[in-house]
Amino acid sequence: MTESERYRFGRADCGNFDVAAHKEWLVTNGLGGFAAGTVSGANTRRYHGLLVAALRPPLERTVLVSKIDAVAHYGAGVFPLSANVFAGNLVTPHGYQHLESFHLEQATPVWVYALAEAQLERRIWMKPGHNTTYLTYTLRRASEPVSLTLTPLCTYRDYHSLTQGGWWPDIRAIAGGFEVQAFAGAQPYRVVADRGEFQREPDWYWRFHYPMESYRGLDDSEDLLAPGHFRATLQPGETLTLICSTEPVDPHSSAEARRQLDEYYPHLLQRLPTDSPPWIKQLALAADQFIVRRPLADDPEGQSVIAGYPWFGDWGRDTMIALPGLTLSTGRPDVARRILKTFARFTKQGMLPNLFPDAGQTPEYNTVDATLWYFEAVRAYHTATGDDDFLRELFPTLQEIIAWHQRGTRYNIHIDPADGLLYAGEAGVQLTWMDAKVGDWVVTPRIGKPVEVNALWHNALRVMADFSKRLGKSKVAGQYRKQADFMADNFRRRFWFEAGGYLYDVIDGPEGDLGPDERRYDSSLRPNQIFAVSLPFKLLTDKQAKAVVDICARRLWTSHGLRSLDVDHPAYRSHYGGGPQQRDGAYHQGTVWSWLLGPFTTAHYRVYGDAALARSFLTAVQDHLSDACLGSISEIFDGDPPHMPRGAFAQAWSVAEVLRAWHEIGP
Repeated sequence: MTESERYRFGRADCGNFDVAAHKEWLVTNGLGGFAAGTVSGANTRRYHGLLVAALRPPLERTVLVSKIDAVAHYGAGVFPLSANVFAGNLVTPHGYQHLESFHLEQATPVWVYALAEAQLERRIWMKPGHNTTYLTYTLRRASEPVSLTLTPLCTYRDYHSLTQGGWWPDIRAIAGGFEVQAFAGAQPYRVVADRGEFQREPDWYWRFHYPMESYRGLDDSEDLLAPGHFRATLQPGETLTLICSTEPVDPHSSAEARRQLDEYYPHLLQRLPTDSPPWIKQLALAADQFIVRRPLADDPEGQSVIAGYPWFGDWGRDTMIALPGLTLSTGRPDVARRILKTFARFTKQGMLPNLFPDAGQTPEYNTVDATLWYFEAVRAYHTATGDDDFLRELFPTLQEIIAWHQRGTRYNIHIDPADGLLYAGEAGVQLTWMDAKVGDWVVTPRIGKPVEVNALWHNALRVMADFSKRLGKSKVAGQYRKQADFMADNFRRRFWFEAGGYLYDVIDGPEGDLGPDERRYDSSLRPNQIFAVSLPFKLLTDKQAKAVVDICARRLWTSHGLRSLDVDHPAYRSHYGGGPQQRDGAYHQGTVWSWLLGPFTTAHYRVYGDAALARSFLTAVQDHLSDACLGSISEIFDGDPPHMPRGAFAQAWSVAEVLRAWHEIGP
């Protein structure tokens, strides 16, 4: 296996459907579009597809080509190369049984099929900046030609929905293949091949079954349209390329697209420290998958971050948390600058948007912490670059954000003048990262003064004090420093839960135990307190900081992240699954969150000062990279062992925080 080949699996894994269908692959195009599937070849989610195009980058993701079913004829043998799950969990054909191996070549999935003694390789990639997917079949070894029949299975739907068959789009023959116009006004798309012939034979294939949607308690059946079949013959050493695209494409254009990709990945890796281990290099490639274009009318080069694949868009909170790890830890400060500039344009009433809806509606500002994470992202960028010009450009926006929080903004977000702490929340909304909501039920409302929100508020004030001093505004710097000192004194006094030896999760809200001052204190043992230690500016006493790290280590830490609630709490949920209500009810009630590995590791290093020991809390992740979405990190895991991966199979802040912590702590 070469340096570029990772996560290789042989017949023992590939030939076992349950194993091969559990392992997923992902390729992206930098627009928000992607292709994804399983090693087995079967689509097990509604979100799997060969061409999931971002028609309004980075959103309006639309499934156009679901997959390509293939059959190879070699000598007297017939070898199906595909697999599907149909109603009743019927798996047919069993093409995975012919898989000799699978591996990632950098970020490109590669399958190798054994057809008797012949060897046929398949690989899939997307062209950066284009809604275009390439699929190649190369006959690596054979004593005679191989004949291939390729059947595209197509649709036209929002990637959250499912197709019910029986309707007939316009299917038009073009050079090398066909073009589909699903309905008047729909985006046309093409499927073409560089050799062989396409025979138009439209037909519907019925009742594909998606087991992962069943697990999630959602509709799990879909019909797909086969416009016809490609047929071609390969001599030993020859390659057939099939291209799926929303653009006019030359069937013979794959060589240049492949050359660009072969240059792109090494260029990304060259920016990493030379002593980076292979699994960190793989995470750097995964990090690139989340960075996308968000072109604006006055800024066509705008950029953003997809929070997670396969179903998240670009979220303000996730973007700001992930930005340092995705960009600065991978040597791409120019990308960080563009993202920060893009989001600055969307500030309103002192807040950053948390969500850009897929259908392009008005951004939603339902978050208290995304805006505060923006300050930390700007601080990290400036620390890495010393870019004072950009700091001067952003400083008025940062000042305005602080002012809005001081005088009050949406959702009752305001500073309590009595203690300088930040209050947020009102009935029916969820403003912190613990944001699960089912109908009118807000699972963890956390109304009041949440611990991590106030740690972030302290961080923002310290950042502004340093920025003001840097820009020669000494008087303003003193004002920010005074506010930070005042709230820090009250934070240490009011958030410390002496009986438990850790920090309250929320104070002064409607939930929790009534204290001697007639205020409510939520003593739930949660991981949010770790930010009072992990953020750059000291907030707790040394004794308090050590106690927080130690109790999070003993009660919340797992190999893949921190539990969102202590196992002894009555509301603890050990398993994440079922329908929306069951899943969201468990989302922050014990479910493990992998992104919290970053702040925990940083906090541990700050308290104990042992870089090797702190880094050891991250190393179990490298084993996870060969599970779930290969080469990436899942969003969440079950609270109880063996901590099975759940949620989105590739999450931006999960990848980012491991990268950030690894490089920040150093050897």
